[in-house]
Amino acid sequence: MKRFFSFPNPVNDAAARTVALGVFTMAVVALATKWAWLLIPLTYGFVARVAAGPKISPLGQFATRVAAPRLTNWDKSVPGPPKRFAQTMGLAFTGSATIVWLTAGWSDARWILVPLILAAALEGFVGYCTGCTVFGWLIRAGVIPEAVCLECGDLSLRRAAKTVNSL
Repeated sequence: MKRFFSFPNPVNDAAARTVALGVFTMAVVALATKWAWLLIPLTYGFVARVAAGPKISPLGQFATRVAAPRLTNWDKSVPGPPKRFAQTMGLAFTGSATIVWLTAGWSDARWILVPLILAAALEGFVGYCTGCTVFGWLIRAGVIPEAVCLECGDLSLRRAAKTVNSL
């Protein structure tokens, strides 16, 4: 059971960015069409990915089994703990939007999606993980123990890895 409720470490960067593009697309469609019901699969996806990685997430399964294997020139791994934290942040936004939608209506809930859309766009299109950055700040502030992810708290390790990978 413990293995089922685990998160991959490391994470395939192509799969992570594919998930972000899926989240971006669904959230933009929800805003553009006023289809508030899309909050339900968005929220479920985040719950599933936080709880068990891509195992029970339809978008996670698509990203890891279909999209990422086809991106043959993209063999980059990134640490798992900050990605799980980023998924938790996404859950906070979509969960909040869902609760506000059910209690106060779509006109109030839709604005909660804007930061989610921006973060998903940065991750999916540019490869910048906002949640991972916040995770690093929390490690440096001592809120998250450094042992959770040694590479995450020390940016020089990331730079060194990028230099080695680019050679």
